[in-house]
This record gives sequence, C-alpha cells and structure tokens, in this order.
Amino acid sequence: MNKVQIAVLGATVVAFGGAYVLFNSAPAPAPQRVVQAPKLDADEVLIAANDIPMGTALTETLVAWVPWPKAAISPDYMIVKSSSPNVMDDVKGSMAREAFIHGDPIRRDKLVKGNNSGFMSAILPAGMRAVAIKVDNSGEDNAGGFILPNDRVDVIKIYRDDQATKEHGVEVDGAQTILANVRVLAIGQNIQEENGKKVIQGANATLELDPQQAELVILAQHAGNSNLHLALRSLADSAGPAQTVGDMGDAGRGNLTIVRFGAPQTAAR
Repeated sequence: MNKVQIAVLGATVVAFGGAYVLFNSAPAPAPQRVVQAPKLDADEVLIAANDIPMGTALTETLVAWVPWPKAAISPDYMIVKSSSPNVMDDVKGSMAREAFIHGDPIRRDKLVKGNNSGFMSAILPAGMRAVAIKVDNSGEDNAGGFILPNDRVDVIKIYRDDQATKEHGVEVDGAQTILANVRVLAIGQNIQEENGKKVIQGANATLELDPQQAELVILAQHAGNSNLHLALRSLADSAGPAQTVGDMGDAGRGNLTIVRFGAPQTAAR
C-alpha cells in the first residue's frame, strides 16, 4: 500500500468517525404534538329507523334517536331529545302525512294524529276537502294511468254544447280547464306507490280542493252533458296552490270540437 492509498483511507475513516460523532451528539427530535379536534356540540334527534310509507302509524321500532350537530338542528321541525324527552308518548300512533326515508329526521309537520278518524280526513289540511271524481280504469281520461298520488293535475271538462250543436247541425263538443295545479290525494284506494309499481289505476281519483272548488267539480260531474278528465302537470310546473280557472258559466266561451263522422275537429266560435 502506497502513501496515497494510506492517505485516502485515513481521510475516509476520519470522515465516517466525524459523521458518527455528529449523529450521536445531535439533539433528539421534539415529540410531535397531537392536536385533538374540538368536541362537537350535539344533541339527539328522532329519525326514521326504517322507510316509513305515507299513512303508516309510528311505533318505537320505526324510529330512533341519533346524535345531531346542534348547529344543524331546526327545533321548529325536528324532534330534539333534550327538549322533548317523553316525545314518544306523543309520537306513537301518529300517522305519517308524507313518506320518510331511512335516516330522515322525523318532522312534526309531517305527522298527524288521526283521533280514530279515517286516514284521508287526518291528512287533509284545515279548510280543504277531498272530492272523488270518476276516471276510466283504462287510463283514457287520467293520462294513461300514469297519475300517482301527490301528483298535480289540471281538471278539464268535456261537454256537449247544445246551442252550437243546434247552430251547426252536427254534434259539437267543447273543452274547458276548470281547475289547475290540483293535488291528487289518491287513485282508487291507493295513496302511494306500492311494491315498486309506477302505474296505479283505479275507478276514482280523489282530489284536494277548497270548498268552492269542490262545489264546482261536483256540479260539473252532475251536469248531464259533460265529463271530467285529468291532465298531468310537469313536476317543474307544479309549484303553488290550486287555481280555479273557469266555472260553469264559462262553458260556452271556449273553443269548439266539432265531431263529423267520428273525427273531432277544433273550430273557433
């Protein structure tokens, strides 16, 4: 081994030795500080422990208490355990005015006490009336059978215009929308979709009407020369209350449908 090799080897040993001493003499790293998240201020809210169809009477097995952030609680609608510890005594036996999905908070405005009366009278808002009209089981006069409870419809009256028939010498029919944006309460005996069915048909459609609208529909049903049809409204066009569009006195002011040899044609008056 020559002098150069000896010098290189010595420098390497010195470098490794210095690194070893420096590493062992360095201060130990400071321990990491664990920051705990602030404790969430929460209460317990009553929720649906299962899917609860409309019209179902609530029992303890259908609901449950779960923690809920206080900042997200709406005490006017939600049922909070701290302010209503014995609420189950009041909730039990109440009927669901609308359906709840599993996990939905139970809202007071969606519950109703039947007081041993029928479900339909229990879910009707104050001041409203439930009026049934006859519809075709084939769906011919209720949008092909695709109208479901809670849909919004227009009520259209089809009538035979006696005066225009006499003037034209052929049978003349008229069409008039008498009510718009009416809520359907039931189709037949069905108040909701069942078993995944998307088409529910029945012999009657029950509508939610105010007293004046109820009188108008009943009068239109009993007019010997008219019948009623339901026109389904788009969901995007269903906001707001029901409206009275026409009355029996307007029956002669609409367009005419003249039937010639079984073929309907629209004509102006």
